[in-house]
Amino acid sequence: MLIRVTEPWQAQERDVTPETTYLNRRQFMAGTAAAGVVLAAGSQTARADILREKGGTPLDPIGESPLSTTGEKVNSFEDITTYNNFYEFGVGKDDPAQNSSSFKPLPWTIAIDGLVNKPMTLDVETLLHKMPLEQRVYRMRCVEAWSMVIPWVGIPLKTILDSVEPQGSAKYVRFETLYDPKRFVGQNRQVIHWPYVEGLRLDEANHPLAILAVGLYGRSLMPANGAPVRLVTPWKYGFKGIKSIVRISLVEKQPLNTWQETIADEYGFYANVNPTVDHPRWSQASERRIGEFSKRKTLMFNGYGDSVASLYSGMDLRANY
Repeated sequence: MLIRVTEPWQAQERDVTPETTYLNRRQFMAGTAAAGVVLAAGSQTARADILREKGGTPLDPIGESPLSTTGEKVNSFEDITTYNNFYEFGVGKDDPAQNSSSFKPLPWTIAIDGLVNKPMTLDVETLLHKMPLEQRVYRMRCVEAWSMVIPWVGIPLKTILDSVEPQGSAKYVRFETLYDPKRFVGQNRQVIHWPYVEGLRLDEANHPLAILAVGLYGRSLMPANGAPVRLVTPWKYGFKGIKSIVRISLVEKQPLNTWQETIADEYGFYANVNPTVDHPRWSQASERRIGEFSKRKTLMFNGYGDSVASLYSGMDLRANY
């Protein structure tokens, strides 16, 4: 009999969307007016109270993008900011919120380099206050089989990439998180290889759905959510959404991502949401939306197939996980 020994940082089947977590959150939602906010018609007063309490710099998005997910209830600010995977602050879901209170995300710069004609260092203050931001309501599907709907504020990644003029030899985009164990307490443990690295094909990065998010619910990102800037690609599993980015490099060869390097038989480069391809330790056919009791079926490409399926034309959908 094969006995598989898992590391403490690896999610186990019993840990995937534990029912008690959702039951507790369901009770929480029943007792607070802010939970279960619907973006178009939710309680504006309750939302404002939460934002004032939690902080974050007010942003001025130009409006909601037509690319937003429509007709779905948006998760509460409380859910989004307190239930996260961000190992730089710890491996527990509530560790990012608990361990990031002293993290100061500004000042902050992002180096954009590699196979580009105009390398640059981008001051995040420019992103926050001098570039046209949009609100993007997207589904987020975690590889651990839970999901949320999140009202991000950000800018298309393509806008940033176009400004540095990628060279013809550039085929991929490599992203890197800040490595600073003094500021990221979780980096003092070698639970994964630091710094966190992610990557996209250049055509994926240029897709209109791919954004650099700098806020949610109209405010700048909380540290627990990847302040001051993170990647959002809603058709992919959540671990692709690298947080606290300090470098974006245009490269010729496919970058080795952190989870590929750490446990390659469980996490691939593409990580497209695919209900027909199970994780080695659990099914991906369904998911539990935070704040809901019953499971729902997982959608191919997380419901964004009409927009992104053409990116993978001719590829084996089982292989592009």
